[in-house]
Amino acid sequence: MKNLANAEAGQEHSNTTGFAPASKKKPLYRNLAVQMVFALIAGALLGMWLPDLATQMSPLSAAFLKMIKALVGLVIFCTIVAGIANIGSGAGVGRIGLKSLIYFEVITTIAMALGLILANVFQPGSGMNIDLSSLDASALATFTETAERRTTVSWLMSIIPDTFVSAFTNGNILPVLLLALMFGGALLSMGKRAEPVIMIVERISEAIFIMVGMVMKFAPLAVFAAIAFTIGKYGIGSMLPLAKLLVLFYLACIGFIVIVLGAIAAYARVPLWGLIKYLKVELLLAFGTASSEAVLPSVMKKLEKAGCKKHIVGFVIPSGFSFNLDGSSMYFVMAVIFVAQACNINLTFYEEIMLILIFMVTSKGIAGVAGSGFVTLAATLTVYPHVPLAGIVLLLGVDRFMDAMRTVTNLTGNAVATFVIAASEDALDKAQMHSAFLTEK
Repeated sequence: MKNLANAEAGQEHSNTTGFAPASKKKPLYRNLAVQMVFALIAGALLGMWLPDLATQMSPLSAAFLKMIKALVGLVIFCTIVAGIANIGSGAGVGRIGLKSLIYFEVITTIAMALGLILANVFQPGSGMNIDLSSLDASALATFTETAERRTTVSWLMSIIPDTFVSAFTNGNILPVLLLALMFGGALLSMGKRAEPVIMIVERISEAIFIMVGMVMKFAPLAVFAAIAFTIGKYGIGSMLPLAKLLVLFYLACIGFIVIVLGAIAAYARVPLWGLIKYLKVELLLAFGTASSEAVLPSVMKKLEKAGCKKHIVGFVIPSGFSFNLDGSSMYFVMAVIFVAQACNINLTFYEEIMLILIFMVTSKGIAGVAGSGFVTLAATLTVYPHVPLAGIVLLLGVDRFMDAMRTVTNLTGNAVATFVIAASEDALDKAQMHSAFLTEK
């Protein structure tokens, strides 16, 4: 009877964690990662062969992203509230927050320094000899207008929502994070009286994640449409003039993940390759859609299954996607140095260090803005007089291809950050982590 009970318990655990028994292994064509690889290839081929048809595919990707974005706010709110309410100490929330923000700043600074070194060593823009008067900067109007409104005060005010409901409707993660921290802290202070509310929040969270699972079934279609649209609109040929920058940036991201994040993960005793395989579906989706929000709910759920405590995941992942943008930080510095080299502008060492210091401020909290890469570049160059704003028009044709890789790097960096913070707080179940990494197919 005891063995039978144990077997039933094991079966129940298998079902609740979402892993199918080995005897019911899915056929390869039903594997979501395999579907996304084929979607990437099919989308690229359609974009090259039938570009007019390919550009009409964008509504499919847009619809998927809208559905995910509709759920992201509730996922973050419920996860953080439940996590904080069960943490047991209000001091723990402040400690985790401070530790996370220090970690974010250090790692993004390392990423920018790496980008600066590589851009100076390999000089991807050297020899282009661009005449600034020949550039048409009219395409940057939307980005520069947004950048002009992104002052420090306006950014701080944007974190405070107009109403409780508007925090979930304006597309910005930070107001949701603020309300969730406040509500979770309030429930924590109520003690046992808050238990019924916490139970309701946890059940709502479970229902939302089931909804996320429903939407994720359409992820391959979204990847197919996004890649087809990108190739169809810009064409492979648009990458050739900037091929050196594109290749250098991709290699820089891979090197950053393997060397920097690999060393950090090893210090926390987290197998980086195991983590990458575990998140392969999310990484492919992030690459295909170039959207962090598209994978945020799924990543949060998976990291919890991999042994990270709910309150760690709930804080690090949402705040990381605003403050820990490793790939984006590296790209911003490389992009400005590239423009300077292409326009034959020689920057001094001190001017380059000043660039990093400015990006440390302007690159934060802007992930939710449409065209955030160009908004950040425009915002930086409006206060950085050494490189003309019009120069970033050189990057318009290739930015979407850059965005795919920097989103993958951002995602990997935030996943590693979650494990590191969890390990430092003794909030990581290593046995559960290894089990999840081994079980994921």
